[in-house]
Amino acid sequence: MLRFPLILFAALATAAPATAQDTERGQAELARSLEGRVAGEPVNCIQLSAIRSTRIINRTAILYDTGTRLYVNRPSGAEGLDDDDILLTKTASGDLCRLEIVTLLDRSSRMQRGSVGLGEFVPYSRPARGDSGH
Repeated sequence: MLRFPLILFAALATAAPATAQDTERGQAELARSLEGRVAGEPVNCIQLSAIRSTRIINRTAILYDTGTRLYVNRPSGAEGLDDDDILLTKTASGDLCRLEIVTLLDRSSRMQRGSVGLGEFVPYSRPARGDSGH
């Protein structure tokens, strides 16, 4: 009977360093995703109907793509974000807003794995091209 706790402890002990690496990789992936874009003023809500795709950036943020802008949300509990999770969003309005709770589902089992509270949405857009042709 002692084998299970030891196996569980070993799994937890080896997971800690990977979390720091995952966070660093997540930060790098977010930076690559936002390359060439300029941050705008944060907003409290975005329209659900405008969202074309959503992507979890491991241990870092949720990226909402509207086609013309990327919105970055760094939720409370972002260290629990796993890029292999599925986001389950329930809202009573047509907007997704700051302080709403998003549920994380395990992709393979479809079981709830946790949840995060959304923060502000920071829009990132490509700068307008100048008339000079450069």
